[in-house]
Amino acid sequence: MTRGASAGGRMRRVDEAVKQVLSEAIPELKDPGLGFLTVTGVTTTKDLAQATVWVSVLGGAAQQERTLAALGRAAGVLQGRIARELHLRRTPQLTFAYDHAVERGVRMTHLIDDLARDLNDPDDGSSE
Repeated sequence: MTRGASAGGRMRRVDEAVKQVLSEAIPELKDPGLGFLTVTGVTTTKDLAQATVWVSVLGGAAQQERTLAALGRAAGVLQGRIARELHLRRTPQLTFAYDHAVERGVRMTHLIDDLARDLNDPDDGSSE
């Protein structure tokens, strides 16, 4: 195994460990601005200085903004939890971002369902 592949594997393990800790810690937060959310991924820099936490939030744009603001307010508490549980050389500073991938996936599923329904509709107006 090359050194680069080993480092990449280590970073994936760190990202997954941070994601796991946050997935357990966030539901325990008491901020009323916090909506229903799922941590979809974490991307940590190689030097462990920063981690972007990707979240999917149930609700509209206003709820997404309130939730991201609540997570920002709780960043210090969450970083402390990561430090206690993971014992990393350095605890990354957390930045929270909305993950549009889930939203795009749902939209694509609806488009595919609509297309399949159109293709299977016997009353499509064409007759041979």
